[in-house]
Amino acid sequence: MFAEIFILLYCGHLAADYPGQTDHQAKHKADKTLTGWIANATHAGTHVAVCGVLLVLGALVLDDVALQPLPAALALACIGATHSFIDRRWPVRWWMENTGQSEFMKHGGAQHVDQAAHVIALLVAALFLAAV
Repeated sequence: MFAEIFILLYCGHLAADYPGQTDHQAKHKADKTLTGWIANATHAGTHVAVCGVLLVLGALVLDDVALQPLPAALALACIGATHSFIDRRWPVRWWMENTGQSEFMKHGGAQHVDQAAHVIALLVAALFLAAV
């Protein structure tokens, strides 16, 4: 069940992070203003909604995917919270500055570290859902 859940969550992430993210959200989600927090929360909410729909569809059509409502809700809440945190941008910047990746950051590496962090969060959520 882990592989199916992970693929569903990863596809949800891709759909929400690219075609589902507005220019306004991308530009302002890290701003330290009310507008920034709203853009960030709306974007993270899109992730929760899309991943939730895909988990429900997976549970309906895939024999291997059986989900309990409470653990699924907890996993989706964690996906939303971690996505919001990572997208504030400072956690990725902090990581790169403190792990010897300053040059990588100067050459566009932040977007790769950002995506790796998101995928790791999805991996943890999928492991949790497969284990309960």
